[in-house]
Amino acid sequence: MRGSTGVDEEFTSFVASASPQLHRKAWLLTTSSVAAEDLLQTALAKAYVHWRRVSAADDPTAYVSGIVLKTFLSDRRRRSSTEVAVAEVDDVSTEDDDPALRLTLLAALRTLAPLDRAVVVLRYWEDRSVEETARTLHLSSAAVKNRSLRALATLRAQLDDVRDPFLLPKGSR
Repeated sequence: MRGSTGVDEEFTSFVASASPQLHRKAWLLTTSSVAAEDLLQTALAKAYVHWRRVSAADDPTAYVSGIVLKTFLSDRRRRSSTEVAVAEVDDVSTEDDDPALRLTLLAALRTLAPLDRAVVVLRYWEDRSVEETARTLHLSSAAVKNRSLRALATLRAQLDDVRDPFLLPKGSR
């Protein structure tokens, strides 16, 4: 049986190496830096409690990534319908060419239902296959395709409303 000091050191090392990737996923799911930090902290707390099982997995980062996703979806199911999201601009620089487009895309992403947002993040940001996304979300491949089409149509409709040529990618002006 491992001592708690060894487990703590192993977990601390894991958090240091995996946090950037996990935070990005949480941020894409929540579209808010503060909410992403809360989501990641909750997921890491769950991972710590079950660290023996997590560390024994083939890919502990993927295991905790699944915890992040499940925690996000579970939290969305429990939230009260009276809760109102507040728009917030992070004071973080990015390497994107067009921050206005990024903000527009994130605002559009925020309007999707949590499961549709999870499908979009897994399929298009993480570049996962339909089958892999279906397994991760416990859906059929047809449901993933259906949700992808519906979510992308919603995003396109919202982005079509943006007529400002400065918000469009350079190739589409």
